[in-house]
Formats: sequence, structure tokens, C-alpha cells
Amino acid sequence: MPSPHIALVGATGNLGPVILKALLAASLQTTVLTRVGSAHKVSVPAGSESLLKVQEVDYNSHDNLVSALKTVDVVLSTLGFADLFSTQKKLIDASLEAKVSRFIPSEFGNDSANPLVRKLPLYGDKIKTQEYLEEKAAQNPGFSYTMCYNNSFLDWQLQIGFMVNLKDHSATLYDGGDVLFSATRLSTIGKAVVGVMQNLEATRNKHVYFHDIAITQNQLIDIAKRIDGKEWSTNVVSTAEVEEKSHEMLKSSDPKEVGNSALGFIARACWGAGYGGNFSEKLDNDLLGISGMSIGDLEKLVREIIG
Repeated sequence: MPSPHIALVGATGNLGPVILKALLAASLQTTVLTRVGSAHKVSVPAGSESLLKVQEVDYNSHDNLVSALKTVDVVLSTLGFADLFSTQKKLIDASLEAKVSRFIPSEFGNDSANPLVRKLPLYGDKIKTQEYLEEKAAQNPGFSYTMCYNNSFLDWQLQIGFMVNLKDHSATLYDGGDVLFSATRLSTIGKAVVGVMQNLEATRNKHVYFHDIAITQNQLIDIAKRIDGKEWSTNVVSTAEVEEKSHEMLKSSDPKEVGNSALGFIARACWGAGYGGNFSEKLDNDLLGISGMSIGDLEKLVREIIG
């Protein structure tokens, strides 16, 4: 089977550029779709001119989207939460008319197939997208989807201090800090996407799970202590209480407060009991060519971030 032509939507965020780099490294023909008039520009790396095309599109023009997707086999979305279902629905509708065979929506995070996660308001647009894709795949045999989950973003979230704050030696320990959770480097997500492209039949209409390592917050702190010997300031909180507070924040008239509510829902989905944040028993690492990390590899990463 020839390699698929991929349309990448959302190539300028935290994840998109890493996935684009992985696609090009795998010599996969890629078209990056950018919004007309967007201030975020995508440059074509030297040596990638034959593989990469950047095309501006109007998401409000069905015909324009269909035209942009005419030669595309796979649409891959890494869009953020804002207006996610509205935008992805337009892309799905255009994909169907353009005869795109696979749609990979913007998941890449917590397990939104989990019944408890599906009740959290943050994931509403992701759930709507899943349901719409399932409906359209059932109606159109030539059309399919793949949902990709990595739970936590290991390197990025360590750098911003979300899991634990390596710079300040402080941490909010969710449900005690001994909850195993899956964590995945951004580069590994890129490799996993390439793995999906190389296994389209095996991932057809599937939810795929991958990670680098399952770790706890307290284990991360222990690794940091071994590296620099410094003591930590920690605060234990209940994810149930964090979720309750996030629901209250959603009612605020302050847009910043509403935006910050997302962190509480993410924490609940990652560390809450029954929310499926540890993927160890359902990994597709072997299928996708993901080797994972050892504790030694993790210690090296922590050492680099501590500096």
C-alpha cells in the first residue's frame, strides 16, 4: 500500500510542530492547513520542499475545504479546545465529500472514551466529535477514524510545573501522589502518529493507547531528590474536590477563571480513581513501534529540566 497523503490541521500549537517533524522524518507527504489570515505561520524546513505543502483555508467555506482535501488520504487534527467540535465537524463533512479515508481527531490526552471522563465538561467537544465520526463511519464504509490517547504530556508538563514543579521543588499531590499515571513525551506522540499511518488497517475505527512510562508524582519527586538533594514543599488535594471547584469556576463571569477550570478537570481525568489515567493494561505500543522509557531515561529527562 502506498504511503498516505496527510493533511495536518493545527500545526502551530505545542503538539502540531512535533507531529509535523515526525511525519516529514518518515517521508510522509504532508499538507499543513492554516486558517486564512492567521498570524501563525508554518515554514517549510530545508530539504522538505518535496514532502510539505502549506495551504491556507477558510474553515467557513465547505467548498474551499473540499478542494484542499481532494488528494488527501488522512486528515489529522491537533486543534485546541476552542470551538473544537464546530471546526472538526466542518473538516469531517469536507473529508467525506473529498473521499478522505481516515480522520484522526484532536484527542492526544486523557482517555475520553472512559465513562467518567466523558462526564467532565472539558471533554464535551471531543465526545461530540467521536460520536459524529462513529455515525459517519457507520454510514460510509470507505471512511474511518482513529482516536489516539497519550494521557499526560511528560516533558512539556514537567517543564511548566503541572505534574510536579521541578524548578521550585513543590507539588500539588493529587489523591496522595501515589497514583500511577501514563506519561508521554511529545516526540513519542509524533512517533505514535507515524505508527498509525504505517498501520492504517489495524487502527481502523479503533481507540489506540500509548505512553512512555507509568509513574507517580511521588516517584518523580524521589528522582528529583536523588539528583539535587533538595527538599520539597507538597500539598495533598482530593481530585474529587478539585473537580467540584472546577465546576464552580465554570460559573464565573471572569473568562480567566473559566479557562483555569480546565486544569482541575485534567487533573481529575489523569489521577482520579476509575478515570483510566494508567494505560498499562491496554497499550498499543508494540503495534505503533513505541519502545517506552526506563526509570534511567526518565531520570535523564528530569536532570535536563532541573538544569
